[in-house]
Amino acid sequence: MKDELNPFSIAQKQLDDAAEKLGLDKPTHEFLRWPMQELKFTIPVKMDYGATKIFHGFRIQYNTARGPAKGGIRWHPDETIDTVRALAAWMTWKTSVVDIPLGGGKGGVICNPKVLSETEKERLARGYIRAIARTLGVTKDVPAPDVYTTPQIMGWMMDEYETIVGEKHPGVITGKPIPIGGSQGRGDATARGGIYVIREAATAYGVELKDKPMAIQGFGNAGQYAARLGENALDLKLIAASDSKGGLYNPKGINVEELIDYKIKNGRVSGFPGADEISNEELLELEVAVLIPSALENVITKENAQRINCKILCELANGPTTPEADDILYDKGIVILPDFLVNAGGVTVSYLEQVQNTYNLYWEIEEIHWRLKEKMTRAFKSVYERSQCQKINMRQAAYLVSVARVAEACKLRGWV
Repeated sequence: MKDELNPFSIAQKQLDDAAEKLGLDKPTHEFLRWPMQELKFTIPVKMDYGATKIFHGFRIQYNTARGPAKGGIRWHPDETIDTVRALAAWMTWKTSVVDIPLGGGKGGVICNPKVLSETEKERLARGYIRAIARTLGVTKDVPAPDVYTTPQIMGWMMDEYETIVGEKHPGVITGKPIPIGGSQGRGDATARGGIYVIREAATAYGVELKDKPMAIQGFGNAGQYAARLGENALDLKLIAASDSKGGLYNPKGINVEELIDYKIKNGRVSGFPGADEISNEELLELEVAVLIPSALENVITKENAQRINCKILCELANGPTTPEADDILYDKGIVILPDFLVNAGGVTVSYLEQVQNTYNLYWEIEEIHWRLKEKMTRAFKSVYERSQCQKINMRQAAYLVSVARVAEACKLRGWV
């Protein structure tokens, strides 16, 4: 993988820039460039057709200075150790920027869940937990769902952990089904947190949202919720959406609920009636008020950044924009709302789930939404104030806020 597109190289470069601006001493800077602990392991799984298949898994605890590691588990055929490292690093900055008492971690399995049966998924989920159980716990490391993992998979993982330790520990896994300790509001938390940040940014930067167009690249769980909430909460108009199989475009607007139903039924957005076909690349270059990349990494690069035509770029996905593209977009006057700020709603509600599990006291949905809004609004304001004070873009400002907090915790512990 080219260094410029290697997600961990990108994460390190972003940290290097922040460390220079903060004037971090060399030991602290070097310590924060690398994960504190990495696990790489194999998972033998008995397949439905009788053979045993070997899967490769990862779990990384990037930094735990501010609290136990926290981060999702991705199942993807193109998963790499560097992707997991980068996501664990970003999770460290994410929990810090929203100021919750957790560190950063991430996990992954190289697999294609689309070809696995439900029983095969369950055996893989339980095998994953058996491989890392000794490193998990509410005071050590708390996984959650991510790409192609679901509340049901989290439920199997929690049950396997509890079976191993012989005790009930619902807080060891978040994103669980509500009947076994999950939280209200977790399903749309990532998108909802992003919507709160868009609203604050539009006010701060004077961007009109009412009846203005939005485009969403990646119409999975987060993208669908973003479309619905963007329309209902911000009065935005969806004009384009895409997924891994293609995209569609209608400048007059697309009915969000009908598109979600179509996607659920057909497994894709292409073919939706009343809209023209469009590629993912073409979608990114549409003239819109809000562009929401919510798929995978490195979709906006120095090759296409000059053609990006949005007013607000809301990074619901992790790492969709490369550092070289960042500079180009900033010079064009585009407001970049960085991933580890924008999509921190998911980990924030995961944290609220842990709190509820610990106290065995569960809040209603209105309480969850209020607490999430409070956290996201405060985080945006701290980042925005730093960006205005130092005349830097929002990503750089978010890094300065979050890295400074983690560095301070490391120093207070006497680690560096």
